[in-house]
Order: sequence, then C-alpha cells, then structure tokens
Amino acid sequence: MKEEKQLDLVIIGAGPAGLTAAIYAVRAKLNTIVLENELVGGQIRETYTVENFPGFDTITGADLADKMQNHALKVGTNINEFGNIQNIKLTNDEKIIETEDVIYKTKSVIIATGAKSRRLPIPEEEKLHGKVIHYCELCDGALYQDKDIVVVGGGNSAVEAAIFLTKYAKNITIVHQFDYLQAEKYSQDELFKHNNIKIIWNSEIRNIVGEDKIEKIVIEDISNKEKSDIKADGVFVYIGYEPKTDMFKNFIDINKWGYIETDENMETNIKGIFAAGDVRSKNIRQLTTAVSDGTIAALMVEKYIGGK
Repeated sequence: MKEEKQLDLVIIGAGPAGLTAAIYAVRAKLNTIVLENELVGGQIRETYTVENFPGFDTITGADLADKMQNHALKVGTNINEFGNIQNIKLTNDEKIIETEDVIYKTKSVIIATGAKSRRLPIPEEEKLHGKVIHYCELCDGALYQDKDIVVVGGGNSAVEAAIFLTKYAKNITIVHQFDYLQAEKYSQDELFKHNNIKIIWNSEIRNIVGEDKIEKIVIEDISNKEKSDIKADGVFVYIGYEPKTDMFKNFIDINKWGYIETDENMETNIKGIFAAGDVRSKNIRQLTTAVSDGTIAALMVEKYIGGK
C-alpha cells in the first residue's frame, strides 16, 4: 500500500525553472515537493560556460546548477531526485501524481520538465548511441583526445561544444544544414579563432558506417543531393531539443511540436496546472526566461491556492 500525501504544490522537474519556482513557493509557505527523474539542474549541467546570466560574468553550468540547487535546499525545498512518476491524473477538480513509493494528491502542479536533445535522424543512431554518437561534450569529450570529431549543428549549443572539444580533438568538422551559423556572434568569433575547425555547409549526415567504431560518415549536400564520405572517430549532435511532455498529452493542451500551451501567467487549460521553462510554447528559450517562467508560475500558484 503506497503512502498518500496531501500537498499544495508538486513541481515536476528540477532545472532552473523548477528550482526557481520551488524557492518562491517554499518562501510563500506552500507545502511543496519537487520531483526530478534525473540529475537536479537540467540542461544547464551540460553547459560548459554560462556568460549571459546576470550576476555572473562567467560561470560553469555545473557550478550555477549547484548554486541554484543549494539555494532551493537552503530555503527548505524537498527535492525527490530520481523520483520516477508512474501515473498521473490532471483535471480541474483532481490532481494526482503517483511515484514508485507515494501517491501525491495536490492542489496545484507546475510542469518544468524541460527538453531533451533531438536524436540524429539516421538508421544507425540507436546502435551507435553512446559508442560513437554523443550528445554531451562535457560527458564524453575526453574520450577523443587527439582524435577527429564531427559536430552536427550550427546554433549556440553546437558552436560552444565545438569550442570546448578543441581541448581534446585533433581536428573538428562542423556539418551544418544551412550556409550560415545561428549561434551568437560572440561565440562565432571564438569559433573562428581555432584553425583546427572547419565547416561543411548545406549538408546533413545520412549514414554512419561501422559497428563499434566509425568506418565512414556519409553526408549529403542539400542543394545538389550529392553524397560524399568523411572520416572521424566520433560524432557530437546538437540539432535542437524535444520537450518532455508525453505523460501530459492526454490531459493538457500541447501544440503540434509537443510544447505545452499556457497563458501569460503560465497556466494551462486546466485550472491549477502551470508550465514553466523550455517545456512551454514560446519564442525565446534561455536560462533567464526559464527563471522568469518559474517565478511567475510559483506566484500564480500562490494566488490560485489563496483564491481557493
């Protein structure tokens, strides 16, 4: 028989949005728990350097995540790390979240589950995932000391990863589907300082031949459909993110890209259910906007519960 707990608020996800919401909620004396099925901190833990968060001219993502986590714990936040959710029920009248050990009956929910890296769309991805295809340069970059690496993508994540990987790699080739980079100008300037980085424009990876190591990488020029082979020891992929919303799609409004629809107060179509951070449908996804979302969501939860 699982234990049942009555709460004011369950926050699902302990990235910047979820931790910020927790700080505000606990300070507002709301009986709150944060459920996180992975490491506390979210995507920011995989970021090498953060240089655009107010108050820190430069800080590693891991250090900033630690500071946010410690702040949340200091105010008294209850964080259930690796707390896997088994079942949920979200309606205007009833909000139930069931984990492996506890059934939480709560007055409100903030969904801050964030997003996960979009997988490389090739047939070999599943069998090569973690062997030669990677999505985290901080985790796996050291495996490629003095080796050749391909980085896929042209946004901030791809460019920053390529810069970081120069610490290890002999040569880096960026394969990008457009003829320009979408990364911030500052990051681009840093990238072009490295002579061992080259870019193949207007191209996408179609196949990776090999079992435990790469024999060749087949790329296609999008403009003329011509295919060619390149060689490398590993591939690091940064082609965007997919929101973690599968468990909620039967209850709340989600757009065709999988993001949760909210109003300006972070509230979904269900009363008392809010969403914050990268999981929410919006134009700008940055660390600062995630923190803003978490702030608004928590304050609106306080108002919602006070109104009840």
